Amino acid sequence: MAFESLTERLQQAMSKLRRKGKISEADVKEMMREIRLALLEADVNLQVVKDFTKRVRERAVGSEVLESLSPAQQIVKIVDEELTQTLGTETAELIKSPKIPTVIMMVGLQGAGKTTFAGKLANQLIKTENARPLMIAADVYRPAAIDQLKVLGQQLDVPVFDMGTDTNPVEIVKQGMALAEEKKNDYVLIDTAGRLHIDEALMGELKQIKEVAQPNEILLVVDAMTGQDAVNVADSFNQQLGITGVVITKLDGDTRGGAALSIRAVTGAPIKFIGSGEKLTDLEIFHPDRMSSRILGMGDMLTLIEKAQQEYDEKKAEELAQKMKENSFDFNDFIEQMDQVMGMGPIEDLLKMIPGMSQMPGLENVQIDPKDVARKKAMVLSMTPAEREDPDLLNPSRRRRIAAGSGNSVVEVNKMIKQFKESKKMMQQMSNGNMNIPGMEQMMGGGIKGKLGKMAMNRMVKKNKKKKKKKKK
Repeated sequence: MAFESLTERLQQAMSKLRRKGKISEADVKEMMREIRLALLEADVNLQVVKDFTKRVRERAVGSEVLESLSPAQQIVKIVDEELTQTLGTETAELIKSPKIPTVIMMVGLQGAGKTTFAGKLANQLIKTENARPLMIAADVYRPAAIDQLKVLGQQLDVPVFDMGTDTNPVEIVKQGMALAEEKKNDYVLIDTAGRLHIDEALMGELKQIKEVAQPNEILLVVDAMTGQDAVNVADSFNQQLGITGVVITKLDGDTRGGAALSIRAVTGAPIKFIGSGEKLTDLEIFHPDRMSSRILGMGDMLTLIEKAQQEYDEKKAEELAQKMKENSFDFNDFIEQMDQVMGMGPIEDLLKMIPGMSQMPGLENVQIDPKDVARKKAMVLSMTPAEREDPDLLNPSRRRRIAAGSGNSVVEVNKMIKQFKESKKMMQQMSNGNMNIPGMEQMMGGGIKGKLGKMAMNRMVKKNKKKKKKKKK
């Protein structure tokens, strides 16, 4: 994930302050130097870095901070608030038309990921709003662009309007808009052409499409891997088309992420979405405060919860909670949970959303191989229905049979069963509101952050209990 090196550098800079009881202006100055270098290395725009460090320094050297009981915590809070402000302060929602259709036009350079984003956005609108979008293929220059959009349309069961590669894109959009009005589609997503660089012909065509479609949103799609140049591209598109929002793609790649920190400040256009993978589900609404927490290694529990809610069926979740409480969680539930967790994305990325986990030694080496999950499923599927429901039946001879049937060793089977029992024990403790699991505070970062994380999770458990009581009444 992008920002890893930036997160590491910022944490190092602020950990020096945490070790000190009292902080001087010289300490703040040294920390600001480290932060400035970290941001520049992450490819953040120079002026953005200057403005950011100036605001933090001015707030951090105030007497109410330096003379407080915990100046280090106050400074971390200031850095978090200023980073959130740089990223945009509030979550920017899609601009909706008062009457259908809402028209969203995608623009950007060739290879930025406009076509893929169109599919991802259509998928999200269907899932969250039960929408009926129409996608218009207006990129007649890139080989296979129309075919790619059609394939995405087939996967999502979303209609794609095209007129081949020999028709003027402006005419395609004009007729596509007429079809959307006739079919009463509530969204129109226009996939426009890109170039390897900005030129007059491209801009002229995009301005004509804008005039015909009268879009509610003009979303600029930028590739995070282009680094500092993404800011220049954003600025140029904004001046000529008046973009309403930005989409940053490929944030899951080996990128420094500086574009995300710079674009909002330079263009004034909010970042609305981030692409974090190749699957159609790998699209996140951009929340400045949550992204700031991730960059500072403070986790992102809200996004983690939202991912879980998308994957989990409410009825099944209630059944699982009851099973956990009654201690009747079995191997059938175990493999179902593994499938659902894997559907939320790579485990290593999910772990980093838990407060304090990004500071765990060796976390960068944690990678869950999907093949390992498949092996565990094979072991469970080699059990009899009775064994899956009652793990206590698994004596040594049965374990040998399961190992042979699943193509694994007895050692691996024993390890999986032990893992299952530990998970079951921890789940029961959590369902009963006992969050005093050994090592949990250290897992969440130790010290004040660990205590805060633990308190937050305890509050979540109590809140769920109250909801259940209300439902019973």
